[in-house]
Amino acid sequence: MIDPALLRKDPAAVRAGLERRGGAALPILEEWLRLDARHREILKSVEENRAKINALSKEIGKAKAAKDEAKAAALMVEVAKAKAAAGGGEEGEAEKVSAALRQAALELPNLPHESVPAGKSEADNPVVRTGLAPRTFDFKPLDHQALGEKLGLLDFSAAAKLSGARFALWRGAGARLIRAITAFLLDLHAAAGYEEIHPPYLVLPEVMEGTGQLPKFEADLYKTSESSGEQSRPLYLIPTAEVPLTNLVRGEILPADKLPLKMTAYTPCFRQEAGSYGKDVRGLIRNHQFDKVELVWVTTPEESLAALERLTADAEAALAALEIPHRIIHLCTGDMGFSSRKTYDLEVWMPSEGRYREISSCSDCGDFQARRMNARFRPAPQAAPQFVHTLNGSGVAVGRLFAAILENFQEKDGRVRLPKVLVPFFGADSLS
Repeated sequence: MIDPALLRKDPAAVRAGLERRGGAALPILEEWLRLDARHREILKSVEENRAKINALSKEIGKAKAAKDEAKAAALMVEVAKAKAAAGGGEEGEAEKVSAALRQAALELPNLPHESVPAGKSEADNPVVRTGLAPRTFDFKPLDHQALGEKLGLLDFSAAAKLSGARFALWRGAGARLIRAITAFLLDLHAAAGYEEIHPPYLVLPEVMEGTGQLPKFEADLYKTSESSGEQSRPLYLIPTAEVPLTNLVRGEILPADKLPLKMTAYTPCFRQEAGSYGKDVRGLIRNHQFDKVELVWVTTPEESLAALERLTADAEAALAALEIPHRIIHLCTGDMGFSSRKTYDLEVWMPSEGRYREISSCSDCGDFQARRMNARFRPAPQAAPQFVHTLNGSGVAVGRLFAAILENFQEKDGRVRLPKVLVPFFGADSLS
């Protein structure tokens, strides 16, 4: 959520920021400004009415003290009219306008940091650095679905029988490899100082709202409900572990010496992936359910941007250790996520496609999520609380990593060598 003080004080700066994002949210800003002006106008009128009631009440007291019952009665009629107007009109309208004002604020995306490159789409994202160079094959490499099915690791037909399209099922060594990858990633990040968390996969609407999934991405979410007696409340399947991890500080005031908080979690993630996306209907690239190891930081405003560099390096460390060809790109203003003010994407090389594909997105959200969650810290024991800054990144997407390993480590004879760091977790050095 953008700071309301900034929206009121410098709407031109907010307009400029939204224009850098493409301008789609500009009508929402104008609606917010209109509602805010109306809200303040109503509140002013309400306060004036209350002051009038108080003044009339004092005059009634004086009239009664002077035994002027006629004047007191007339004044009481005026008070009754003022109270009726307050109770049935403006105060009720103030509540409605306040609710609409908050809804508009929730629909405004974060403003890009000044260091974010300008651009309209992913075509404008500059490459920050490139890791290990792609391997040269002396044969035509198979895609991960064909290879996985050939080796008996993946069974998409069984997944479709159980759940329909866009789901995957791993068998035997494939299932064991998924487990090995997950254990490797969690151990790596725990060694780097992240606290491992195993969170719930179902969360309340306010938790989704806190990190920006609601109301913006309601159509992409899987929703269920919990019934207790006569009461029922909605629950959402998490689209990423970012949601429960970041919301652990919801409503908190943290002491400064507890920051930064660094958390990691492995969870399944659930998203309704609409559309065809060309070749992405095949394989593991874009499924409704997928596994991910997530990284979350909670830190101070001063350390926020430096934390993004460290978080991104931690995610990249997994790809470097696995010897996966990869690169890091800086998302431009037109390609950033809703809650982010600055984002780096990590991409892995997919030999079957001859191109890089995203495997992690590392974002600094500034105080955008913290304002929605009311998550703060106290810089000093007697200091006023300030909003924390939150960051998140995939460390990394497990299914896509599985696919990248199959494609990059396949051999001409049909075997798949495993990265050396995975061998102790898997118990063998190849798949065949």
